[in-house]
Amino acid sequence: MKYRRKLLIGLLLTVAFIITGTAGYTIIEHYSLLDAFYMTVITITTVGFGEVHTLSAAGRVFTIVLILFGFGSIAFLAHTFTEALVERAASGNLEKRTMQKRIQDLKDHVIICGYGRVGEAATEHLASTGTDFVVIENDDEQLKLIAENHFTHLDGDATKEDTLLAAGIKQASGLLALLNSDPENLFTVLTAREMNPTLHIIARTEMATSESRMLRAGADSIISPYAAAGRSVAEKMLRLSGEVEEIPVPLSELDQEPLWTEVTPQSDLAGHVVDTANEFLESKIVGIQRGEVNILLPHPDEEIMLGDRLLTVNICQPATNGPSKKTRKILLIDDNPVLRRLYTRLFQRAGFHIITAVDGTDGLDKIYVEKPDGAIIDHDLPDISGLELCKRLRNNSSLRQMKLILFTKHRDEATKTTATEIGVDSIVIKSPDATEIVRAVKKVLQPDRTRHRQDDENYLSSMKAQQ
Repeated sequence: MKYRRKLLIGLLLTVAFIITGTAGYTIIEHYSLLDAFYMTVITITTVGFGEVHTLSAAGRVFTIVLILFGFGSIAFLAHTFTEALVERAASGNLEKRTMQKRIQDLKDHVIICGYGRVGEAATEHLASTGTDFVVIENDDEQLKLIAENHFTHLDGDATKEDTLLAAGIKQASGLLALLNSDPENLFTVLTAREMNPTLHIIARTEMATSESRMLRAGADSIISPYAAAGRSVAEKMLRLSGEVEEIPVPLSELDQEPLWTEVTPQSDLAGHVVDTANEFLESKIVGIQRGEVNILLPHPDEEIMLGDRLLTVNICQPATNGPSKKTRKILLIDDNPVLRRLYTRLFQRAGFHIITAVDGTDGLDKIYVEKPDGAIIDHDLPDISGLELCKRLRNNSSLRQMKLILFTKHRDEATKTTATEIGVDSIVIKSPDATEIVRAVKKVLQPDRTRHRQDDENYLSSMKAQQ
């Protein structure tokens, strides 16, 4: 430490001047050793006591020199000692103020909650890419490691609102909930989502049963270190064992929401191979359940049989600046701003181009302009009821091909009957499972290809019959 060196220098100078002064008075004025030492001390400290004996001319000149240089060494020692004490007392607060200033200047940064093994790896990767981040940790040992790496950090509880505010959650672009327990991560996700609805949140889970809770709480995606490691080992084993020649898309890069698809006569999947079914379903088949047999990562030429259950996932696609030509456009009409923000994130993650409207009038205007593939309409809108809006849309000949999904909390048969008579394609009951509406929209929009394909096959069959 720099102050230790300065203190040592000051102390050595002072001792050197005391020895020099004692020796000088003994030689010049023939003082005894005690008198010479006493005279030296009162001289360099300038306390103002009288001389032991009357000084000679040479003794006076020596005293002047001793006062000028000796007092300087004493002053240097006292200044360094005082500065070290003040700095030591204020270093903790000064460091905190400096860190708070650094955090306040951040924008579009990532907040990392927890500096365990996963958190440490995440910080190192973000640091290597030059991404701004703040680490929240309350363990003293971990805080020392963070400080040694000179990472921007905050000592606090990530589940608390004041800690997240201090970490700049209002200006942040993302949050990683990487604490050591699922309940802590769940509380962190809940608090963070409420404070910043547009924040991209990734949460860590230890148990598979916690994943659905994390998603309902507001997490955009889930990571499970042990599950990811297990998938990686399984992929490598499959390659080494020759069970599969190639795994085109690693399981770790697949969407977090797998879906089961039943192979029925109406699904038009039986008799086709996996590669063809992947293209037809616009997803990837990663597993087949055939009676008591489970086929993991089936070969592209594996034939699908009637009665099979297919485990499918959407392949994660890189974000683009705008919707592609193949992206389905949907309109969400709901007067609840929280739900609009929540479902905007879920549909964007599912690969849709989503537009929102605050009421029925706003929804009608956007439908005429945007011409979406489908519309999700809240039953209880403030100006026009959802059923009335669906009726108007169905009576418009230019909009009859648009899919309509009624989003309602009403479970009575009258609502269901009226919606069916109007021509609503699907009715989704509001529930804590926020992903249900996404699955419903996918299901409603999917049959278009099935119907067109069936029409083509019927046309070919009729042509053959005529021949």
